[in-house]
Amino acid sequence: MSREGRSRKRVFVSGDVQGVNFRAECAREARRLGLVGWVRNLPDGRVEAVFEGEEEPVGRMMQWCSKGPTHAGVEHVAAAEEPPQSSEDGFEVRR
Repeated sequence: MSREGRSRKRVFVSGDVQGVNFRAECAREARRLGLVGWVRNLPDGRVEAVFEGEEEPVGRMMQWCSKGPTHAGVEHVAAAEEPPQSSEDGFEVRR
């Protein structure tokens, strides 16, 4: 797939986002949307994720991150655009 029409975002989510199934639900939603990338917990309590795919599904994933799963308490989402890499294969939960 060409890089044209693709988007890649690195996202940092803060709030009550660890220990609430955020990573597993994030991965499930990203896969459902056909995105590649990864999600992981950070030592400072935030969650970091990279989403790559078509622009519209990446935008939908960003909206999902602003709410998170049922038991999450998202306070802030910071996102940065990155050049598409197409190097990831699937979506993984990192430790």
